[in-house]
Amino acid sequence: MKSQEVLLALGALAHESRLAVFRLLVKRGPAGFTPGAMAEKLDIPGPTLSFHLKELQSAGLVEMRRESRFLYYSARFDRMKALLGFLTDQCCSQADEACDADCKPVATSTKRRSA
Repeated sequence: MKSQEVLLALGALAHESRLAVFRLLVKRGPAGFTPGAMAEKLDIPGPTLSFHLKELQSAGLVEMRRESRFLYYSARFDRMKALLGFLTDQCCSQADEACDADCKPVATSTKRRSA
């Protein structure tokens, strides 16, 4: 992840409602939720939820898919892992002692392009 993408993601998560939405979607996994189900679970009005989902989508943390006439939102786990990887990438790189178990970089998968 590039620094600008990290700032966008962290900025999107730096709001109580958006953080709650994202955490709910992480708990749900790839299946995701419809906006109506999220609004009910989080007690957030539909228009407000729509605004927060748009912000999370713009930051690349949430994706939407259409199934029939329903929209489903789910967390982008690849982006979440990339964000954690960015934050832990050089953990203890300037320390005098070796990293302990709590300070190991998060493994991120890199996709290679086929030639």
